[in-house]
Amino acid sequence: MSELSHRRRLLVLGICCMSLLIVSLDNTVLNVALPAMRRDLGASVSGLQWTIDAYTVVLASLLMLAGSTADRIGRRRVFQAGLVLFTLGSLLCSLAPTLEWLVVFRMVQAVGGSMLNPVALSIVANVFTDPRERARAIGVWGGVVGISMAAGPLVGGVLVDAVGWRSIFWLNLPVGLAALLLTARYVPESRAPKPRRVDPVGQLLVIALLGSLTYAIIEAPVAGPASPLILSCAGVAAAALLALVLYEPLRAEPLIDLRFFGSAPFTGATVIAVSAFAALGGFLFVNTLYLQEVRGLSALDAGAWMLPMAAMTFVFAPLSGRLVGSRGPRLPLLLAGVSMAASGVLFAGFEAEASVSLLFTGYVLFGVGFGLVNAPITNTAVSGMPRSQAGVAAAVASTSRQVGQTLGVAVIGAVLAAGVRGAADVEGFTAASRPAWWIIAGCGLSILLVGAATTGDWAARTAHRTAARLDTEAADQESASARA
Repeated sequence: MSELSHRRRLLVLGICCMSLLIVSLDNTVLNVALPAMRRDLGASVSGLQWTIDAYTVVLASLLMLAGSTADRIGRRRVFQAGLVLFTLGSLLCSLAPTLEWLVVFRMVQAVGGSMLNPVALSIVANVFTDPRERARAIGVWGGVVGISMAAGPLVGGVLVDAVGWRSIFWLNLPVGLAALLLTARYVPESRAPKPRRVDPVGQLLVIALLGSLTYAIIEAPVAGPASPLILSCAGVAAAALLALVLYEPLRAEPLIDLRFFGSAPFTGATVIAVSAFAALGGFLFVNTLYLQEVRGLSALDAGAWMLPMAAMTFVFAPLSGRLVGSRGPRLPLLLAGVSMAASGVLFAGFEAEASVSLLFTGYVLFGVGFGLVNAPITNTAVSGMPRSQAGVAAAVASTSRQVGQTLGVAVIGAVLAAGVRGAADVEGFTAASRPAWWIIAGCGLSILLVGAATTGDWAARTAHRTAARLDTEAADQESASARA
């Protein structure tokens, strides 16, 4: 791919950020609409969890396949296919007659979504080759998440109150169509020099692992943790995980290249992504139900209450990108861990719901932490690996985010469902949600500890060794192919 002008690179970044905007907006707007969906479709707490997790499970299952496919057949081509499917899925979601159909159409959305963000990120990584410029671009990328989090609750609240929950899916239609047309005109095609082969066994094992684990967690409060169905699902998840660990190293080109995890920063970024997005998924789920179903606020008012958290994410995401570019990922990760852990402790230990000032402080702290954490994850995942595998590396990072959000909604929703048992008052909900907030605080502590352990000199040496080994093995394989 020839070097693009600065203006053209910025245009490509803007087009790629459009896909991130519709995916992120879809998530934040959906959370505000959950109580309205519950009333209209007669959904239970577990039903609400499935409207989120059906999407994230499919997304997490297919992200690595989408990344490697994009490296093989062309990143722009896969990105365009993703825009078509995501936009079509959004239209179908707006027409869903029942909860079951909504879940199915959310899965259609997810198939398209799996071809968007990781592929767009690998396009950005290949367009912005200078490390500092790339870090700034990724900071802008994180800022788009902040914009969606700031605008999503308010826009969603207005639409839900004025038109109804179905209208939240209409937002994706004009943006998706515009991004599709602009991509065809301005985004250059790119491929990996030696793309990876398809790994159907690995792909099926990932689907079995994530699907069975999520089902077991969400349905355990209803069916009982000792029921045969839940135990069977847990057994399938454990067997799929073991099979992945044993099978993938045997393939020359696996779906999940376990050698990536020889890099401490890459491994740390994966763990931090799971922790951060588990906290985010749980935070949004608990607060949406608390503000609307316990406090009795409208969707718009609930969105306004969430604005301090979203505004801090918007402010600190680009700041984090600049910090990563100038000083590395360590400082923003440590600050993010402290801030998110402190937010969880405020709710779990000091009942922040009972005080407006504490509630506001808890929202601000969480927004600061989440705004700081995203850029270091992305930069480490993409920059620490060979450019030829940018799609796969970006897909692993994106998969970790979706796995985290899936587990956050599943675990925290299950804890909440088990504890509330019909309680509809502030005191009852506060007591039921306290374990959930301790889980969120633990996620923040995990970010702090893992971030400290995987950003030092030793960790940098492991990253260099891993990248060199991957480059050497790739060169050896190319030489062998040329001789054959």
